[in-house]
Amino acid sequence: MKIVHWTIYYFMLVNFHVIHSNFIDSIRFLDSNEVNENSDCLLSPVILIPGFGGSKMEAKLNKPTAPHWWCSKKSDYFNIWLDYHPVLSFDCWMDNLKLVYDPETRKTKNTPGVVTRVIGWGSTESMEWIWIFGAYFNYISEALVNRGYIRGKNLFGAPYDFRKGPNESTQWFQNLKQLTEYSYGINKNTRVTFIAYSMGGRMLLHFLQQMPQDWKDKYLERTITLAVPWGGSVRPIQAVSVGYDLGIAVFPNDKLKEMSNTFPSLAYLMPSKQFWEPDEALVIMDSKSYSLENIDEFFYDIGQPQMAEIRKDQSVYNNFTAPGVEIHCLFGANIPTAERLYFKSGFNSKPVILDGDGDGQVNRRSLWGCRHWENTPAQAGHAVYFKEFKDVNHLKILYNSESINYILKIVTCDAN
Repeated sequence: MKIVHWTIYYFMLVNFHVIHSNFIDSIRFLDSNEVNENSDCLLSPVILIPGFGGSKMEAKLNKPTAPHWWCSKKSDYFNIWLDYHPVLSFDCWMDNLKLVYDPETRKTKNTPGVVTRVIGWGSTESMEWIWIFGAYFNYISEALVNRGYIRGKNLFGAPYDFRKGPNESTQWFQNLKQLTEYSYGINKNTRVTFIAYSMGGRMLLHFLQQMPQDWKDKYLERTITLAVPWGGSVRPIQAVSVGYDLGIAVFPNDKLKEMSNTFPSLAYLMPSKQFWEPDEALVIMDSKSYSLENIDEFFYDIGQPQMAEIRKDQSVYNNFTAPGVEIHCLFGANIPTAERLYFKSGFNSKPVILDGDGDGQVNRRSLWGCRHWENTPAQAGHAVYFKEFKDVNHLKILYNSESINYILKIVTCDAN
């Protein structure tokens, strides 16, 4: 069985890099000397912020129990997120990564005996390559380096525990503020550019909403966002109710559900009232339908009351106030994207996915959210730009030549 899994893994990895090579060829690279000849162009320091699943994590074990006899109960730190472990033993991996919700504190914690940590703070390397995804922020990083950027000098990363929502990310917000001020200071007080992908854009928005306008005007040049679910997405409802395998068939959906429904971040990314009508059906049964008005009933009905409570905790963070900084919103479209789930034969059946437009993960209405900030008081006069890339899916925007060239033109003053 392990041989089969490794064969599938190898096949996916090889094909992934063959596909990616076709895109990177059309990115316009420049020698760093060519960039630096233009003395009027100051390179704005860049901080990359990943999306859900885009941060590497390590775990250390000292567990009293384990799901199976072959699962390790004691270990030093090892890479836990999307390494070879889920292929070799899915139940062991899932038990180490899932969270436990405490209804008293309304916070989550790891499985007893598991200590986790996000690695690579300030670095881009930990988010450039993610197992299964392959190249994650790598092509954007390499493109920036080929335009004169230097990792650790004016190119940084801000990974976070993507399992959790903003209510458990206070330390990350503080660290991001310090990293922003640091990168500004060591680059001769040059204002910073954030490049945030998917969930990272939502986390960044919440950070910017907390910061005073004079701080943003001093330290920030702009924000570039990629495929951000500003108003949430229907896909997380699928993930926590029946499981979602990220399009990778080696991951069993029923097992993924057991882990996913412990992640507050997925509740954080569910549809919000700013973008969905209160009575608009999200889940349809033969005898009942669920919308934002009664979606918590859905979680109780499928035996996941903790997800209803977690969603209440995260709903207070569906603040859509403008960020108050120049923003460039880039996203894909024209890809079938789940708009609602239809269960023909009860909750235990596989739902029919009723599609609408989007990037395959995020609904179009949510991707376009930034356009609502134009000329709003909270935007404080800063410009809002948005660009749609046809037939570019949620992950592909990270290595699509058009989106990367857009970024390069903005941050490197490239007029070509």
